[in-house]
Amino acid sequence: MDRTQRCLTLIRRRRLSSTTKTKILMRPVIADEFDPPFAVIEPDGQTIPFVFNVPHSGAIYPASFLAASRLDAMALRRSEDAFVDELFAPAVGLGAPLMTAHFPRAYLDLNREPYELDSRMFDGRLPPFANTRSMRVAGGLGTIPRIVADGQEIYRSRLPVEEALRRIEWLYKPYHRMLRQLVRRTAQVFGHAVLIDCHSMPSSSVSREDGAKADIVLGDRYGTSCATLLVNLVEAALRERGYTVLRNKPYAGGFITEHYGEPALGRHALQIEINRALYMDERSMQKKPGFASLSHDLTRVFAQVIAEIDGELTVRPIAAE
Repeated sequence: MDRTQRCLTLIRRRRLSSTTKTKILMRPVIADEFDPPFAVIEPDGQTIPFVFNVPHSGAIYPASFLAASRLDAMALRRSEDAFVDELFAPAVGLGAPLMTAHFPRAYLDLNREPYELDSRMFDGRLPPFANTRSMRVAGGLGTIPRIVADGQEIYRSRLPVEEALRRIEWLYKPYHRMLRQLVRRTAQVFGHAVLIDCHSMPSSSVSREDGAKADIVLGDRYGTSCATLLVNLVEAALRERGYTVLRNKPYAGGFITEHYGEPALGRHALQIEINRALYMDERSMQKKPGFASLSHDLTRVFAQVIAEIDGELTVRPIAAE
């Protein structure tokens, strides 16, 4: 059985060391579709002010979703950040929690506003507060996507509006409640929090600059979502290991980076996009031999950054005059 078949029914099982534990979050309404819909993998004790988040690597495709789609499973997976959860799994060993979604991006995109919806996709009236006019909705990539990454239409026909609201209520909102809780807890314990939002990008999406394609793109919303020090350290550590790095082009960060990054409050968010050609065959969606090496490099990069920051991101109270 190949990976495409397995992903329809199984969650990829992670080998966790005895020093980690898994918190499972599940809602009974969708337990038959996603078991569980998302998880937080925690070290025995969080020892660093970092939270790693992987919102787009989910690989469970419910039968009902496949039946409603005009595309096969492999085509739907073109929007998936395949294996990124596994690339960053060793970060738990550094002392940070890792949050991952198990439902696919083509089903529900967590890196959007909660109600960024295309009214043309649904039978029934959307809530009046839905954002139906954003650029992402116009491009077919709203909270409930209309297309996959290569521009193919996902659905055979319109969806009931209740289906969109169900996904938002039972998947999107619980996921973001937990992510906010992790960031808030981290900031309370350490005085600041750093959210690393982990993604991958098709190799074809990166234009050539200075004669080379980027291996990694760091997005900080053009300097607004995290301290410049953090981006500088991550970029330098990656370049030391031979990776070509760009900032904010073509990916500056989405909803998560924009809304979780509040540097003035000691809450920093940095998006990292990894060129898929580094670690997988983009046609067959199979890992390359360099996968383990890349995962090791990413772990060492953040270990180095953590050591070099050493409390520099903490917001200190201003003394009274």
